[in-house]
Amino acid sequence: MLEKAVETGMLYDYYSGLLTDKQRQIMELRLVEDLSLAEIAEQLSISRQAVHDAIQRTTQQLFDYEDKLGLVKIGHLRNAKLQVLESRLREKGCLSEDVGKLITELMD
Repeated sequence: MLEKAVETGMLYDYYSGLLTDKQRQIMELRLVEDLSLAEIAEQLSISRQAVHDAIQRTTQQLFDYEDKLGLVKIGHLRNAKLQVLESRLREKGCLSEDVGKLITELMD
């Protein structure tokens, strides 16, 4: 369960710009502010069931975006390659401080 929550948060970071304002608002309250369904419902003056349904639909939408666009997967692959690059440069004694900082920035 926790693993799916972490993955949903990561997907939200990548794809939140593709969501509606209402979807973003509900997901922010859930993922960032860690409010319960009841607290979100009260704050938005909607039913708890409406909040639950919105979160379920939006979560599925985020996973669908990843299936189609693959940005999270691409990001993980890029970071893995950057780690290999950093390791090989370090082994050869060719990793300057500036290059190390640049690689770190690219992985963030």
